[in-house]
Amino acid sequence: MPKKSKKQLTASWFEGELRLVGSLDSRMIGLLKAIDQSGSINQAAKQVGLSYKGAWQMIERANNLAPKVLISTATGGAKGGGTNLTTAGRSLLQLFTRIDQQHKQFLLEVNQALADDPVTQMLLKRLVIKTSATNQLFGSIIEIDQGTVNAEVVVKLKGGELVAAAISLSELKQLDLNIGSDIVLLINDPEIIIATDPDNYSFSARNCLRGKVVRLQEDEVDAEVVIHLPSGDSLVAIISQVSVEEMGLKLGISAHALFKSNAVMIGVI
Repeated sequence: MPKKSKKQLTASWFEGELRLVGSLDSRMIGLLKAIDQSGSINQAAKQVGLSYKGAWQMIERANNLAPKVLISTATGGAKGGGTNLTTAGRSLLQLFTRIDQQHKQFLLEVNQALADDPVTQMLLKRLVIKTSATNQLFGSIIEIDQGTVNAEVVVKLKGGELVAAAISLSELKQLDLNIGSDIVLLINDPEIIIATDPDNYSFSARNCLRGKVVRLQEDEVDAEVVIHLPSGDSLVAIISQVSVEEMGLKLGISAHALFKSNAVMIGVI
């Protein structure tokens, strides 16, 4: 299998759609190209995934916007007769094709420049992570305590808060985690316990992060509580409506997010 070039491996951090004078976009140009190839609106509509009526509407709009007619038709049946691009239509198709090639080259060069910039990679990679976990916290490993079977990884968040995560030794090796590694911590919202005064009682949760309640969305059974940490990160927890009432939770009060180390999943950036 041939190796891919560096440009082929460039991530698409920067994207953009080519559009000329409002409605003349890639879909409209695709329809023009299909008409030029097939000579039939019906066939062209099928090729680009449009209904016959939808294709006609696009054609009428394009003809109305353009200074010259782009498409000529000849009646000849229930679905219309032959359809062809006019000289102006073919000129527009050639113009768009040429600009589209330049546009793609421009995007490729910008993305290549971004890929070569380590600061950009650090900032943008975090924005494209997709996961089902509600909470995502980014940080760097400052300590790894290995046991016989498992290890505890201590992660320092950007605001200085520390989070401990339990991980198996095999996972530690598989993810190639080391001191200084940048990682993302994933925590599902039901795993987080909310406390307003944890200093007055004991708890088994390894992690306790203090913040302020900035959102409280309640229904008849459960409530979604969002705690804003001093670092700027936020944590979302799902607790019962009864717990909200018993703790007197409301916007602006100080609260702690508690969660066990084995509730934290680790992802490598």
